[in-house]
Parts: sequence; C-alpha cells; structure tokens
Amino acid sequence: MAGHSHWANISAKKGVVDKKRGKLFGKLSRAIIVAARVGGGDPVMNLRLRYAIDKAKAASMPKDTIERAIKKGTGDLEGESYEDVIYEGYGPGGVAVLCDLLTDNRNRTAGEIRKIFEVHGGNLGSTNCVAWMFERKGVFSIPAAQVSEDRLFEMALEAGADDVKQDGESFTVTCSTDAFTAVSEALGKAGITPDSADVARVPQSTVDLDIDDGRRMLELLEALEEQDDVQTVIANFNIPDELLAEVGEG
Repeated sequence: MAGHSHWANISAKKGVVDKKRGKLFGKLSRAIIVAARVGGGDPVMNLRLRYAIDKAKAASMPKDTIERAIKKGTGDLEGESYEDVIYEGYGPGGVAVLCDLLTDNRNRTAGEIRKIFEVHGGNLGSTNCVAWMFERKGVFSIPAAQVSEDRLFEMALEAGADDVKQDGESFTVTCSTDAFTAVSEALGKAGITPDSADVARVPQSTVDLDIDDGRRMLELLEALEEQDDVQTVIANFNIPDELLAEVGEG
C-alpha cells in the first residue's frame, strides 16, 4: 500500500501499553460520547458511533461503561462537553504529523501540544499544513499466522478492500470507509481476528528516517499519545529495520 508508514504497526502494538497505563478506556469513552452527541445514540444509524463502540469492545471495555458513555453523549446523563480538534505539525526530518483530539479546554490543550512538539524537535503548524497529505481509509492489521496471503487477498478484495500488504509478521488490509463494515464482517465470518481495525488517515507518501531522527520521531509520538486529550496520532515516516525491530522487542 503506497504511503503506509511504520507508525501504523507501532501504534497497534502500543495499544497494549495504553491499557496498562489506564488511559485507553478514558480515550475510548470520549470518542463514544462525542460520536453519540453528534449523530445520536443508535450505532445502526450512526457509523461514527459504531466504529467507536467496536474499538471499545475490542479493548474489552465493559458493556455498562459503553452504555454510560452513549447516554452522556445523548444527554441522558450529565457529562463533560468535548469538542473535536485537529493539530498538525512537523517532526524531525520534516515528517508530517496529524493529531486528532477531543478536549474540554482548547486553549490548555493547544499550549500542551505546542510544547510537546518543541521539546522533541518538531513544531506545531497551521491548519491544513499537512492534512492534505493524508487520506481517510479503513485499516486492518492482521497477524500473518492467522491466514495465508493468497486467501486473505481473495477474501478481502471480494469484500471491497483496496489492497493487502504484508508488513513483517502482519498483513495490512486497506479499504474505503464505505467498505469498512463489509470487510470487517467478512474477516469475522472467516474467523480472522485483527490486532487492530480502524478508520484512520493514511499517508499518501512517506519519509525515510535514519536511526537518530527515527528515535527522536518515536519520542515525539510517544509524548503526544501520552497527552490525555489525544485520540490518535498519525505520521508519514519509515524507520530503519534495526530500530523497528528494537521497538517490536520493547
């Protein structure tokens, strides 16, 4: 897949760490609250809510926690008021960085995000300085041990996927947002469980970094994802195989 960067797989692995840090449920709850507020509490009619619920279930969020978040979004329960914010900027080596956030205090969040970029050798940019480099796609990361490439390729394309590519020990399946549900259902019927399944922004091109810039880039992205308001971070970079292996071992 043209433009797919190493950060997609690194982020999928990092999801396990987020659970240990106790941050993941809070971030997933925010996503559900906002989705329900914007499009209503019925996931059949509200695709954004359906995606948010699917991610919560994949992370083993309790059913009552999910339902409580939906009710907060629809106004049936009192809750915080969050707004969608997108911050864009550049990391080491000129890498494009795009952050999706849900915040209840835009001014506080802006200051914190700007400082994170500056401390780690990047800089916060203006609106649409890098967003044009990314396209919204459905992205599935599937362990290669679960299925052969030929079988997955045939099944995914029949369900409406655009491409299947092997990235080390996993396959990456991409599709249009309209085909996301169909591809997800086809994988489920075949008994295939993705490590991650999401509608995400995919870079149209990537930047190859050396080890030094690669380490700095990873430190920047780790710091951004540690910030409580950040929902997702995507960046268009690739790092040397030895650094990628080191991250995988960590």
